Amino acid sequence: MISLPSRETAEQLLFEYTTGESLRKHAFAVEAAMRAYARILGEDEERWGMAGLLHDFDYERHPRFPDHPTIGSSVLAEQGYPEDIRHAILGHVPAMNVPRNTAMARALFACDELCGLVVACAIVRPGKLSDLEVGSVRKKMKDKAFARGVNREEIVNGAKELGVDLDEHVRVVIDSLRGISQRLGL
Repeated sequence: MISLPSRETAEQLLFEYTTGESLRKHAFAVEAAMRAYARILGEDEERWGMAGLLHDFDYERHPRFPDHPTIGSSVLAEQGYPEDIRHAILGHVPAMNVPRNTAMARALFACDELCGLVVACAIVRPGKLSDLEVGSVRKKMKDKAFARGVNREEIVNGAKELGVDLDEHVRVVIDSLRGISQRLGL
């Protein structure tokens, strides 16, 4: 397996391409969820975390499909990021039609939209993440006016592709984000 650039190098790349605080926080959230799934599934936590951290690093500069994630994948290739991470990143955008044929790719797709919804749910609660429950997230999922930009169908399909119960998936993501709540401002 190709060695990874350091976590510090990856974060520098994220910060070089992404100036917006909310998109940076989203990257940290998806990284945390991916690390949690790597631990659960007995996979390489650094590799999976790297995929989560960098999955949208190019989005601010290239927000339109297919530029995102294609240009970002090319940048990552030039900088020596391994193919499995680039493949997962390409696969997290359904319109790319890149098969999510690895556990990493399925997890990234499953965690991306759900992290956005969980963070949105936490923002509107007095206790933020500390008292957020699965039922609260599921209730907000049904409210189409809440966090309109979050694709609910992708959340449901992501859990199915990953082979996990949706409630369990929500719990894993909530728990993973609690571990970085200060970094997320929650």
